[in-house]
This record gives sequence, structure tokens and C-alpha cells, in this order.
Amino acid sequence: MDIKVLGPGCAKCSEAEKIMTAAVKEAGVSATIEKVSDFQQIAKLGVFSTPAVVIDGQIKCVGKVPSPAEALAWLEK
Repeated sequence: MDIKVLGPGCAKCSEAEKIMTAAVKEAGVSATIEKVSDFQQIAKLGVFSTPAVVIDGQIKCVGKVPSPAEALAWLEK
């Protein structure tokens, strides 16, 4: 599983990364979490508001920090 947390490195982006890391640990899935802060790369993914989470190329949330329950649900599908 390939997870990308998109954002410039603000507090909300860091929080999104922490939530995704904790969800991966709790779900027990094998995943790589990549922090993407380059705006050109973020725009290429079709995201124009951060923080955002992309899992296996699919945009899961944009412009908000996901709740721990949301993050866990995305990993269990």
C-alpha cells in the first residue's frame, strides 16, 4: 500500500501524517507513507488544497485532517 500525505509541512499536515502512521500501525497493514511537500507534485496529483491523503493513487481527503476512524476505514478496504 502506498500512502502519500500532501502538504507544505504545516501543523495540520503533520497531524495528518501522524494519524495515518498510527492507523497503519493499528490496522497492521504493510504500507509506505510518503510526505509530499512539493507543490508541483501535489498539483500533478490533482490536489489544490492541503492537507490531503492519497492511498494507492486514490484521493481520500482534501483540505482537512482525517479523523483516526476515517484513516482506519480507508486501510481496511
